[in-house]
Amino acid sequence: MTDAISSILSQIRAHETRGRADAPASNAIGAVGGAVGGATGGPGAVGAPGFQQTLTNAIDKVNQVRNTSSDLQQAFEMGDPRADLARVMVAMQQSTVAFRATVEVRNRLVEAYKDVMNMPV
Repeated sequence: MTDAISSILSQIRAHETRGRADAPASNAIGAVGGAVGGATGGPGAVGAPGFQQTLTNAIDKVNQVRNTSSDLQQAFEMGDPRADLARVMVAMQQSTVAFRATVEVRNRLVEAYKDVMNMPV
């Protein structure tokens, strides 16, 4: 059981470091297509996903993590030997964190929308 826990922890650490390595490139302002309306084609540049597509992909990923967690939990309850408790608990925590992050992003978007709508013209 400790080998399984160590394996899961190492996978989580690898995923975190991989996410940190990708974060500066994906969050950079120039990565979305350069300056708005500039010579690079603006926000509709080829190869750069739009805001709606990025948000849809993120929500789909959160849903996929939740479904995986639910499937693992059900397999554990049914007595599947491949679904050990450590893996189920980690999957449930990942699902919880992903959902909370999604709710926080939604709250920030709603706040930003309200701020824009309350701006004087």
